[in-house]
Amino acid sequence: MRGAMIFVIAFVIFLAATFAYAELPPGNMISDAMGIDSTVEWSGFLVRTPISAILNGVIYSVIIWLIFTLVEKARE
Repeated sequence: MRGAMIFVIAFVIFLAATFAYAELPPGNMISDAMGIDSTVEWSGFLVRTPISAILNGVIYSVIIWLIFTLVEKARE
């Protein structure tokens, strides 16, 4: 259960960080590789920004969750 909380907290932090700084890698690199046009807007945001934010949230959250899980297993 603590692992899920770690994942959600990290996801929200990196989601917000990417909205504040849209060029945070690797989300912007993956969006570029998918061919998402960086000039298209939707609801005041560039379409690439929410996609990059979700990708960054998931990628960094999985990494942090894996580190947390490995540390917890090592402590047992």
